Amino acid sequence: MKLLILGGTGFLGRHLVETALERGHTITLFNRGQTDPELFPQVEQIHGNRANGLRELNGRAWDAVIDSNGQVPRHVSESAHLLAEYCEHYTFISTTSVYADYTVAHIDESSPVIPFDDLDADASNMATYGGRKALAERLAAEAMPGRVLVIRPGLIVGPYDPTDRFTYWPHRVTKGGQILAPDNPERPVQFIDARDLAAWTLAMVESRQVGTYNAKGPTDTLSIGQLLEACREVSGNVASFTWVDEAFLQGHDVAPYRQMPLWVPSEMVGFSRVDCRKAIAAGLRFRPLKETIQDTLTWDMRRPSDYVLRAGLAPDHELELLRQWTLARDEH
Repeated sequence: MKLLILGGTGFLGRHLVETALERGHTITLFNRGQTDPELFPQVEQIHGNRANGLRELNGRAWDAVIDSNGQVPRHVSESAHLLAEYCEHYTFISTTSVYADYTVAHIDESSPVIPFDDLDADASNMATYGGRKALAERLAAEAMPGRVLVIRPGLIVGPYDPTDRFTYWPHRVTKGGQILAPDNPERPVQFIDARDLAAWTLAMVESRQVGTYNAKGPTDTLSIGQLLEACREVSGNVASFTWVDEAFLQGHDVAPYRQMPLWVPSEMVGFSRVDCRKAIAAGLRFRPLKETIQDTLTWDMRRPSDYVLRAGLAPDHELELLRQWTLARDEH
């Protein structure tokens, strides 16, 4: 299969390319040439900026396109319209952040999405992330009716994750000691290993599947307590978890997901209860949790010793919060 990947050298993109190469596909990448440009020297790479259109792709034909980095609705619309003439199938990697209401527990592909109409919304504004993706989904489907596959992953994790929103936990547990953990160990969490997402995405593209699919796991409910215990078992280190309640975290301005990864306020009851049965029925599979943890940790340990994680609590901040939590508990 001749495959065009928009992106391809970032996080999910590099896993898509590696998987496609393993499956014997002929690949072309279109990107700005700024993120790890030395990757995949054996693959054709066309450099350009989606903000300036995709004129570099005019007249070229592919069997399928995977849009792994569409952030601005207008760019996705222009890409899909242009490539409609040159490809049979278009996959848009979206997000479960498109859903309008996480205060309900049952969210599936038919649940309402965020209404949004700003074609040129700033891609750096994360407050509009879900709305931008929701509009981009619709525009891609309008440009290529009946030929679009929309995949909505949640938190994507594993080696090369630039956000550190999952990596924080294996990294922190390996350090040992007393660890501040969020709220309730029974809280469910959902995420997907980028390699599992890449493998399933390629399988769906190969069979020309269309429609919309939520894509995160695991198959059975996983609690954050189980996740942290698995991190402890993989690391082999002695660590103890101090579960700090939500009111304390909110009262001390701990930012959900950014400073305390995988934690969101309890009113967002549906955030980690998204229904992914449709994708699982279509073949989505998840590798063992400990494998994801170990591989993430192995990659993390190769980074420079002075690297500062982009998510999670800084050590001094964690110590101070633990001290204040202990004082508050003693007072009561």
